[in-house]
Amino acid sequence: MASEDSFYARMFRRHAHPVSAWSRLLSAPLLLVPLWTRLWWWYVPIGAWFALNPVMTPPAHDMSSYATRAILGEESWSRDPRSEPMVLALTGMASTSLVCAMVASYEHRKTGAVACTGVFVTLTLWQWRLWADRFTREEPRTTY
Repeated sequence: MASEDSFYARMFRRHAHPVSAWSRLLSAPLLLVPLWTRLWWWYVPIGAWFALNPVMTPPAHDMSSYATRAILGEESWSRDPRSEPMVLALTGMASTSLVCAMVASYEHRKTGAVACTGVFVTLTLWQWRLWADRFTREEPRTTY
């Protein structure tokens, strides 16, 4: 279990800021750009964005945001992923759909890339719902 002051916990509190959470989710299609264009160097700035995104905002202090509750619920869930098998299954399906989007992008199949990206975002939002519910259940025991 991560302590309140660990790098991991501090990173999640920053990533739980709504700007960080939503921008990271909506940036997922950027992963398709280098595959579509065959310009592999695009992965450098995209990778930098994904590395900086979780720590670029101040820590979330207001728990009224859906995104904040979801990301803090994810942090709790990540300590014991087997505790909620549905979320674990959704994680596998979301990852698979993102890989399918990447393959479709590499093959220049626009419809497949867009559809699989849509499935990825939908499944991720479903995960967020479950994580937000988890955070709400645990909130009285959590201090952020």
